Amino acid sequence: MIIIDAHSHLWEKQNTTVDGQPIYALPDNGSRSMFFGEVRQMLPPYMIDGKNSAEVFLSNMDFAQVHGAVVVQEVIDGNQNQYLTEVQERYPNRFFCMGMANEGTAEETERILALGLRGIAIPGHRLHEPLTKWMPMFKKMEEKGMILDLCLHEDNHQLGEVEEIVEACPNLKIAIGHFGMVTTPGWLEQIRLARHKNVYVESGGITWLFNSEWYPYPSAMKAIRQAIDEVGVEKLMWGSDYPRTISVITYRMSYDFVLKSNVLTEAEKRAFLGENAMKFYGFSFKEEMPYIKSMSE
Repeated sequence: MIIIDAHSHLWEKQNTTVDGQPIYALPDNGSRSMFFGEVRQMLPPYMIDGKNSAEVFLSNMDFAQVHGAVVVQEVIDGNQNQYLTEVQERYPNRFFCMGMANEGTAEETERILALGLRGIAIPGHRLHEPLTKWMPMFKKMEEKGMILDLCLHEDNHQLGEVEEIVEACPNLKIAIGHFGMVTTPGWLEQIRLARHKNVYVESGGITWLFNSEWYPYPSAMKAIRQAIDEVGVEKLMWGSDYPRTISVITYRMSYDFVLKSNVLTEAEKRAFLGENAMKFYGFSFKEEMPYIKSMSE
């Protein structure tokens, strides 16, 4: 089975300010961060240098038999365009790295594309302005064949804005993140955006959203089934939200609950876990990753 992670994060150093509050890795233990005034376990506890590197992620991917990963960005990690440019250059076949924009202009889009980044990720749930203000960027992305990853606010006030973007840019590929904020009341409205030709949905953060239930996340599987019934399995992609989610579970567990479930058919599992993302992002893997025995076997 080809497995692609459609929602992950990497950063060289987390040190930024969001809404006037600093977010930074703690100097005495870089696995923890000051996050909106509270110490949080930002990384798995063994990643103590504060760096969320491509090399550590690749080690996790290889052991979990994950072929490739889409790397998106979040404002809480700071702008990682420069680091992700280096990652894309070093590992072009394993990663699809997305840039972060600040202006939403056509010129900024050209600059991000010139870095070698093949898409732009917008954490729309943290924006204080309409998504449509960034329309020049979306039109340039459509022209250049770039991909937009878009996480939306849970209150769904941005749905109409997304509809405007789709109408103005009918050939722009859009991935809706966090499985539509699946544990909130209006999540299916976000899922239904995938009824548009070029809109897909990825499940980054689904284990975080169902964290109170924990592995094997039976309610998450019910939600995936509901989403399939709404828009078809061919519009849905698995994502892990690495590395924050694996401070609680292993990386393999972030998709293993899907493999072991009887809620989906084998064909649906293959589509959801990798085939759809292969097509959407243009990965070209053909063979399964080798299985590496653990010391527990």
